[in-house]
Amino acid sequence: MTEPSEASLSAEEPHGFARRLGLFDAVMIVVSGIIGSGIFVNPYLVAQWVKTPSLILGVWVAGGAIALAGAFVFAELATVVPRVGGQYAFFREAFHPGVAFLHGWALLWIIQTGATAAVAVAFAEYLVRLAGWSQGLVPLLGASVLVLLAAFHALGIRPGAVLINVVTFAKTAVLAGVVIGAIFLVAPAPLAWAPIAPPSLAGWPLLSAFFAALIPTMFTFGGWQNVNFVAEEVRDPERVLPRAIRYGVFVVIAVYLATNFAYLRVLGAEGLAATRTPAADLATRLAGDFGGRAIGILVVVSTFGFLNLALLSAPRVYYAMAADGLFFRRLAMLSPRFRAPTAAILLQGGLAALLALAGAYERLVGFAAFADWIGFALAGIALFVLRKKRPDAARPFPTPGYPWIPALFVLAGVGMVGNQFVADPKNALAASGVLLLGVPVYRFWARRKRLIGRPSAGAS
Repeated sequence: MTEPSEASLSAEEPHGFARRLGLFDAVMIVVSGIIGSGIFVNPYLVAQWVKTPSLILGVWVAGGAIALAGAFVFAELATVVPRVGGQYAFFREAFHPGVAFLHGWALLWIIQTGATAAVAVAFAEYLVRLAGWSQGLVPLLGASVLVLLAAFHALGIRPGAVLINVVTFAKTAVLAGVVIGAIFLVAPAPLAWAPIAPPSLAGWPLLSAFFAALIPTMFTFGGWQNVNFVAEEVRDPERVLPRAIRYGVFVVIAVYLATNFAYLRVLGAEGLAATRTPAADLATRLAGDFGGRAIGILVVVSTFGFLNLALLSAPRVYYAMAADGLFFRRLAMLSPRFRAPTAAILLQGGLAALLALAGAYERLVGFAAFADWIGFALAGIALFVLRKKRPDAARPFPTPGYPWIPALFVLAGVGMVGNQFVADPKNALAASGVLLLGVPVYRFWARRKRLIGRPSAGAS
């Protein structure tokens, strides 16, 4: 293993990260980080809240607009702070190492590990159903795939990126085929576009329902930030990262709007609200039992793609934390052969596998949206701070509509977080408790770093 230093994090250092990812790789990471299992399930939740076709599509359009605003924010931040760790690096530069640490802490214990364990179990459940195996195998199968993927990613960034490219292209192409088939080959359901809102929703109840429907929508749109985690493994990151984020989000918006239009055309608003498996129902209408099995295979592929990305991207954050002297030193070591943060990858895979086996992932995945949107709102604030702290920094892709677009993005994040205290106070308070637990942990590592005089990897 090789330990990092400031020099080892530069592009020229032969023992640092290897810059092996191009624009196509980066776009595929963005798309794969967003298109997981959500688009196959969450549309029914949106339909239950807002009820009419116009409002259902309106929520997804609003979600796409928020995601695009986030893409603009992260694209600018990626050019100002093109360093490994993504939001961790942004917060370290804009605020304080303690804020950056708390984001990494949340990623490790709430956001990435819990969501990864949950998706692994979803992957296993669909797989045993397709194969006709016993349901008792689900926890072991979910944990096993996480361990195997962690070992695979320990071989370096390039093999994992190739796998992401193949899986992402395949699932996007199949989903596009299902949408096209639904539009041209299936008789449409009765679809009334008026009234825009049902009589039961007017005034405040309508606004409340719209924001409630945005929660599963934005959970489905989340993930564009993953490419920032691997910034130091991208060739020409100042040029490639902003383009990848923008292109990837545009692709996902188009796919999501087309998919929801197909759901509404085939199932109708009431039919969409009544099913927990809209994609499977649509495929069954399109091609009978074969279509239902095909969409099951697609969900398996899609969830596998998410797991692949989760074990590739997030461990780079723990590497950055350790490189700053704020986490276990071994996590800041790169494999001399594969130039990958092997220990950090195995930590992420191991924790998620334990949660998948124990079943404790369910509450953690409920925390994910809460903690994630705290991070997104802080990223928008970091953009304003870095505009003040680094006014002369090169910004080849500045956020359009500044300051209004990043301000709206921050407000959306604050709204998402605040809504959780109203809609699900137990989860919000529990997640807040886990975040606060990170404060004494940070103080321990910061004190230890001062005592041993270890330099920060982010120092200049």
